[in-house]
Amino acid sequence: MEFSVKSGSPEKQRSACIVVGVFEPRRLTPVAEQLDEISGGYISNLIRRGDLEGKAGQMLLLHHLPNILSERVLLVGCGKERELDERQYKQIVAKTISNLNETGSMEAVCFLTELHVKGRDTYWKVRQAVETTQDSLYNFDQLKSKKSDQRRPLRKLVFNVPTRRELPYGERAIEHGLAVAAGVKACKDVANMPPNICNPAYLLQLANELAEQYQSISVESIGETQMAELGMNSYLAVGRGSDNESIMSIIHHKGGSASQAPIVLVGKGLTFDSGGISLKPGEAMDEMKYDMGGAAGVLGTMHAIAALNLPINVIGVLAGCENMPDAKAYRPGDILTTMSGQTVEVLNTDAEGRLVLCDALTYVERFNPDAVIDVATLTGACIIALGKHASGLMSTHNPLAHEIMNASEQSSDKAWRLPLWDEYQDQLESPFADFTNLGGRPAGTITAACFLSRFTKKYNWAHLDIAGTAWVSGGKNKGATGRPVPMLTQFLINRSGVPTED
Repeated sequence: MEFSVKSGSPEKQRSACIVVGVFEPRRLTPVAEQLDEISGGYISNLIRRGDLEGKAGQMLLLHHLPNILSERVLLVGCGKERELDERQYKQIVAKTISNLNETGSMEAVCFLTELHVKGRDTYWKVRQAVETTQDSLYNFDQLKSKKSDQRRPLRKLVFNVPTRRELPYGERAIEHGLAVAAGVKACKDVANMPPNICNPAYLLQLANELAEQYQSISVESIGETQMAELGMNSYLAVGRGSDNESIMSIIHHKGGSASQAPIVLVGKGLTFDSGGISLKPGEAMDEMKYDMGGAAGVLGTMHAIAALNLPINVIGVLAGCENMPDAKAYRPGDILTTMSGQTVEVLNTDAEGRLVLCDALTYVERFNPDAVIDVATLTGACIIALGKHASGLMSTHNPLAHEIMNASEQSSDKAWRLPLWDEYQDQLESPFADFTNLGGRPAGTITAACFLSRFTKKYNWAHLDIAGTAWVSGGKNKGATGRPVPMLTQFLINRSGVPTED
């Protein structure tokens, strides 16, 4: 898909289609008014007859308007002008792209980026249009024997901005939007891959392919032999019941100076989570292939920042592992000695993500990081607390948490901060070990983060629980969402000092 930005009058556009908005009730946007005047009132006559009310998402495709150079004009309902917010804007763009893709318009000039969206500028509108377009066109068909080829798909989209002064912002937005969209696609592709293909070795293969693609990227890996030498007994315990070797893939993006402390992203990479001896119910267990959503998000983010060649040092850790029941599998009641030397009483083998992450979080101390963010589909409790709309954020460092929330707001990849008070730590007490791996049902998302916080004393740390946002469940529409790639990429763009907004 090719994107560009321009500034020009609608009547001068020679294209397969021009896309303009109509507000409710039957009120033309300024661009639509220009086309109406040039066409001798053609559009307003249709509107008066009731062909389009202007409700959000309504579409009306017109052919060969008088005095208009373009073959088609697509009228898009935008709802009430004063109520147009970012969510509705993205929904309108998504529906527009779907419509264009079905009409045989291989190219289009889109004027929706001139709409006024509350609190958002040209950069945001163009970037979100790029990301939404790519998301709308995404299709995972790699494993289908028969692929559906569209005869005349949409190939080129031009976004119009009101003035030439805004062209640089639009061009920057396209660059950033394409990088984020590529990262989201990489995240979706690996997360949607079935667990008989996507195992820890496959994650390493994808990391190595990324290194072949970008000069700034290098990769190292740690297998079970080295993990044992390092004392990563907690990580190893989780993978003991699987025939697939646990592998931690470490991706280095070296964009800053050698002396610059890196930002480390640690992704939970449970390529399948059966629950182990504490076996999960059979219903929807196929979706446990998405328990590596954190690692997928980190891999996608590394794709995006490498594409942008951000002047910053970032290390992405894919903590690959598989949790299976077996004679060798770890059990409830086991006590594990973690890499940090702290001991953990296992109450439930399905609370395994934190047991993998705790050793990974201890391992990354050696990088002397400026900050560490771990990303994990960690708790079902997060879905109960926040639903599918927001990722849960917890942190022991307020400035870092504020940065992440700011990036969440900028990227429209929502997060919500939950407390991490000392009172919650009491729920992890054990009579036999330093603490347990489970804090009970109350505040399950928070106590999971409390567990991880005990391994992060030597650096600034934040935790993202993406259990509710990493994938969509059930039916033919189930699949990975690509989150939190937009948020993490925005956070790193901000950290790198690369300008974004107007």
